[in-house]
Amino acid sequence: MAGKILAILVALLVSPSAVQAQLRVIISGGFSTAYRQVLPEFERSTGITVTTLSGSSQGKGPETIAAQLGRGTAADVAILSREGLRELIAAGWIAAGTDVDLATAGIGVAVRSGAKKPDVSTVEGFKQALLAAKSVAVPASTSGIYLTNELFPKLGLANRIHVKVMARGSQSAALVVNGEADLVVQPISELIHVQGLDYAGAIPMEIQLIQMFSAAVVAGSQEAQAGKRLIAFLASERTDAAIRSNGMEPAAKR
Repeated sequence: MAGKILAILVALLVSPSAVQAQLRVIISGGFSTAYRQVLPEFERSTGITVTTLSGSSQGKGPETIAAQLGRGTAADVAILSREGLRELIAAGWIAAGTDVDLATAGIGVAVRSGAKKPDVSTVEGFKQALLAAKSVAVPASTSGIYLTNELFPKLGLANRIHVKVMARGSQSAALVVNGEADLVVQPISELIHVQGLDYAGAIPMEIQLIQMFSAAVVAGSQEAQAGKRLIAFLASERTDAAIRSNGMEPAAKR
C-alpha cells in the first residue's frame, strides 16, 4: 500500500497539471517596455513563470534573435518586428500558425535631456536636424535598416551625415544619453521613457515606417500551450493601456 501511495504522489508531482509552466521569451526592444509592464499581471493570473531574454529583430551579428536561436538558445516565444518574424518563419524557427500581431510603432527622434529639440514634424525639418547633428545614432535592426538603406539615401543624406549604427536600440539611445551622438532615430517606444533623453517627436508620415510587432511560438517548444496563453494575453485589451503609454498602438484585434 505504501508503495502505491508513493507512486501516486510521484505521478502527481511530475504530471503536466501539477508542474508549473515555465516560459522562456526572447524579445526585441520595440515591444519590450509594454511587455515588461504587463508581464507581472500575466504571471499572477496564470501561475506561469516567465524568463525573458533579449535580441534584435533583424540585422547581423550574435545579438539578433535569429542568431541566438540558431546557436541553440532555448526559447518558447519570440516577440519582434513582423519583418524579423518573417525571416524566422522562413528559416523554420516558428511553429506554424502561431504568429499574432500585437502593436505598431512609428519612428521618432530624441536628443539628450536639456538639449534643444529640433522640429522634425516636416521632411525638411527632419532633414535639417540630421544635417545639423555631429552624429546620428540608429539601431542595426528593422528601423535602422530602413533609415540607412532607404530613407537617408532618398533624402540625399547618405554621404552627408555621420551615422553610428549600434546593435540594439538601447545602445543607440545610450550614445545620445552619454553625449556621443546628438540625435537618436528609432521606434518611439524605445525613446519616450528612456532616462536621459528628451523626445523630440515622430518623423513625418510621408517618410514614416510603421513597424508591426508580433509574437509567435518557437518551433519545438515544450511549453507551446503556455506560450499561446501568453500571446493571447499580450494581444488582448488588457495590454492596450500599456501599449499606448509607450507610444504604440494596439494591433487590430482578430
